[in-house]
Amino acid sequence: MTDVPKRQNITVREGVIQLLRSFGIDTIFGNPGSTELPMFRAFPNDFRYILGLQESVVVAMADGYAQRKRNAAFVNLHSAAGVGHALGNIFTAFRNATPLIVTAGQQARSILPFEPFLFAQQAVEFPKPYVKWANEPARAADVPQALARAYHVAMQPPRGPVFLSIPVDDWDEIAAPVAERQVSRALRADPEALSRVVEALDRAEHPVFIAGAEVDRDQAWDEIIALAERHQARVWMSPHAARASFPQNHRLFAGFLPPARDGIRSALAGHDVILVIGAPVFTYHVEGEGPHVPEHATLFHLTEDPVAASWSPVGDTVVASAGWALRDILERSRAPKRQAPAPRAERPVVPAKDPMSAEFVMQTLAAERPADSIVVEEAPTARQPMQAYLPFDRPDTFYTMASGGLGFSLGAAIGIALAESEKRIIALIGDGSAMYGIQGLWSAAQNRLPIIFVILNNRRYAALEEFKDHFKMDLVVGTQLPDIDFVAIAKGQGVPGRRVDHASDLAPAIREALKHQQGPTLLDVAIV
Repeated sequence: MTDVPKRQNITVREGVIQLLRSFGIDTIFGNPGSTELPMFRAFPNDFRYILGLQESVVVAMADGYAQRKRNAAFVNLHSAAGVGHALGNIFTAFRNATPLIVTAGQQARSILPFEPFLFAQQAVEFPKPYVKWANEPARAADVPQALARAYHVAMQPPRGPVFLSIPVDDWDEIAAPVAERQVSRALRADPEALSRVVEALDRAEHPVFIAGAEVDRDQAWDEIIALAERHQARVWMSPHAARASFPQNHRLFAGFLPPARDGIRSALAGHDVILVIGAPVFTYHVEGEGPHVPEHATLFHLTEDPVAASWSPVGDTVVASAGWALRDILERSRAPKRQAPAPRAERPVVPAKDPMSAEFVMQTLAAERPADSIVVEEAPTARQPMQAYLPFDRPDTFYTMASGGLGFSLGAAIGIALAESEKRIIALIGDGSAMYGIQGLWSAAQNRLPIIFVILNNRRYAALEEFKDHFKMDLVVGTQLPDIDFVAIAKGQGVPGRRVDHASDLAPAIREALKHQQGPTLLDVAIV
């Protein structure tokens, strides 16, 4: 039987849809405008369109979806204004190493010389430098080929967003089909460079590991656990890691490195070999002085990101995918027998009292949530309490933003829920963060997604107030957020909600929310 040949002349629209199918993409995230509508003429039955009410929410939903699917997500924005609204979360997607194909409409080619209404001037430059590649095809016929290149660039390590500007009159033009092809993406380490890592580890007296988000993204939990146990090495999470990459109840888990030089030196004191796996060296938040690691310690760095490798201030870097590098080290390493380090001290139980602390909320949530549930967090003030009282012991169960930019996680939780139908999603969001993407509640309700939105409500931007002493200020202005009624806001978008003011009501409220399977719920939890 002979294969039926593909049509030689198809429209740009047909060519794009064909390619998306071949890439395993059947979902489009968007907020459409006039310059995007022709893309959706005769919208195919095997695709779905996920509408967001603001473009930053659209990109956040696509980011969560892409991370969960481990495939690029397709985003459609409106010309210059829509891209402008979305830039904050395009920046976050870049820091998250999330593969996104971000497209935006452009006005018709025939009127571009006259600076028409709703056009994008220098459209390709607008989202830079936070996209890996940006293009407005020179001809309509080039759009499918540009899309194919965009997909492969987005998926190549380190993954990230790409951008295409597409004039409105391109979609009905004729283009040739683009041949499907495979592009190898795994990066395997240079054997000689890896040998130096193995030799140093095997000679070390007190090795220590630092795990970053790349480990979880590369599905390398088993490998890092095996290597840590072989070497009896403590494992720290890297500063500002956006994923959990080591079981946090494991006897070798050491904790979370602070984003400051002196704190990192103190935490790593006494170790002679430091192995950073899948994270930068290091992500700081405040300025510091002195060496980056303790004196006499040797640092090795494994990362898929050659840019991070180029600016690492100390140590030798091996560019490789985390999974491959760890498997190769496991195959070659012959560690001596070492004494196991002492485990971390147990955290004291937080008593139930009013008003509730963030620590008590995290402790209660840890006790009540299903073990395989997924937490999507954006509560900067509560991050340390979360790290202390809400441990993650399974891969792919924790997500946050690597950028530090607010307005990501509420939308990302929706995207993860769209990609994951088997596990409960818990969005753990600060009150200030929630207001950056609160329109996402509507999309969660419309798609009947069983997400529990937990708003940690301390009525202020508390993270900013914590910098008061650092900057030697008596008063920080513009940080108070009184009188926001999250239950009323949720109800207005179709999401039932409940206010929780008392510690005794928290566990029952979480249990009741977990029973709700037919759509989202919101808990507005008052904390100090």
